[in-house]
Amino acid sequence: MSALAALLGDKLVSSSGETSTADALAGKGAVALYFSAHWCPPCRGFTPKLAEWYSTSLKAKGLEVVFVSSDRDEESFKEYFGEMPWLALPYSDRECKASLSKKFKVQGIPAVVLLNAEGKVITKDGRTAISSDPTGEDFPWTPKTLQEIMCGAKLFGEGGKEVNAEALSGKTLAFYFSAHWCPPCKAFTPKLAEWYSSKLKSKGLEVVFVSSDRDEESFKEYFKEMPWLALDFADQKRKDQLNSMFGVSGIPSLVLVDKDGSTITTEGRAAVSNDPEGVEFPWYPKPVADLKSGPGSVQELPTVIAFCESSDTATHKAIEEQMTTVAQRYIDEKKAQELDDVKFSFMIATETGGIAERVRELMSLPATEASMPKLMIIDIPEDGAFYEGPEGEITVAAIEKLLRDYEAGSLERKQLQS
Repeated sequence: MSALAALLGDKLVSSSGETSTADALAGKGAVALYFSAHWCPPCRGFTPKLAEWYSTSLKAKGLEVVFVSSDRDEESFKEYFGEMPWLALPYSDRECKASLSKKFKVQGIPAVVLLNAEGKVITKDGRTAISSDPTGEDFPWTPKTLQEIMCGAKLFGEGGKEVNAEALSGKTLAFYFSAHWCPPCKAFTPKLAEWYSSKLKSKGLEVVFVSSDRDEESFKEYFKEMPWLALDFADQKRKDQLNSMFGVSGIPSLVLVDKDGSTITTEGRAAVSNDPEGVEFPWYPKPVADLKSGPGSVQELPTVIAFCESSDTATHKAIEEQMTTVAQRYIDEKKAQELDDVKFSFMIATETGGIAERVRELMSLPATEASMPKLMIIDIPEDGAFYEGPEGEITVAAIEKLLRDYEAGSLERKQLQS
C-alpha cells in the first residue's frame, strides 16, 4: 500500500464515482488536502479560485487536490463537491477525516496541506503557497530554508545604516514580529531592548525586527527605539516568507532560531521574559514545560499534564524528573523516525492561578488546596477532549500506563467545558 493510500484509505471519490486512491494519485508531484465546507463563507470564496488555478495550470503541473469535507451532512457535501474538479475523501469516512484534521493540526478552514508523493508534508500553509503562485511556477512549493530566504536580504542597523545579511552568520537569532501601532508591542519593545543591550547581545543573540507597520515612516520611527537590526520594510516577500515559515499569526511574536537555522521556539517572548538575563540562553525547550511559562503546544498535541500546585519544590522537581524520562523517549523517537512532531507533549503545573487555573476550570477539576498530584491528558485537537489519570505519586510507570491506556482507547473521553 502506498503511503498516501495508507493515509487516505483505499478509495476516493471523483465526479464519476469511486476510484482507487493508489491509482488516482500515482505519478502526482504533490497532493493538496483541501479542508473546507459548504457552510463556510471564506471556503466558498476560495474554492472557485482554487478550481480555476487547478484547471488552468496546476493539474498539468502534477498537482492533485483531495477535498476533505467539514460539511454537516452528505447532501451538503455532494452539492459542494459538485463545484469541484478534483477528488474527495468519501464523506462517510468521518474517522479518516478526524484523523487527518488531528494529524495536520487543522484548526480552521479553509486550509490546504501539501504532501509529496511519499505522504510527507511539504507545507501546512498550502493556501498561502498556492495563492502566491497560482500558475505553479514554484511547484511543488517546497519551502525555502531560512538561509535561502535571508540570502541577499537588505538589513538595517542603528541609525539606518545598511548591514549585510552575513552579519547574522554564527548568531542565535530572534526574529521580532512587531508594529508601531500595536499596544502590546509598544509595551514589550523597551523591555526587550533593555535585556538585549544589558545581557543578551553579549551572549550571542541578534534580533531582527520584521515590521507589520502600515507605512515606511511608522517603521522608521519605531525602529529608532531599537538597538538591533531590521529587515527592509519594502521587502514584503521576505516578510511573508518568514511569517509563513514560523506560522506567525499575531504580534508581538519573537521566534528564536539556532545557529544552524533550526527553530528553537516560536514562543520566544515567553522564554526571554522568564529569563531576561539569559541564564538558560539560547532557551532550548525543555522536555517538560511549566504551564506558568505559557500554553506551549497544548493546543496542537495531546498533552500529559501533572497538576501539583500544592506540592513543595522537592516534589515538583521529582515529578519533573519522572516526566522527563518519558518525554525524552518521544523526542528521541521523533528524531530517529524523522517525524513532523512528537506524539505527546508534557507539562507540569507548579503554581496556582494563571493558565493552570484556567485548564483546571476547563476540566472541572477541584481547587488546588491540599490536593494530591494528579495526571491528566488534554487533547484539544480531538475536539477538546480530556482524559483523567491517577492521583498520588507520579512515576515513570504511572505515566507510561496512562499513555498505554490512552492509545488503547480504554480511558473515558470527557469534554472540555467552554
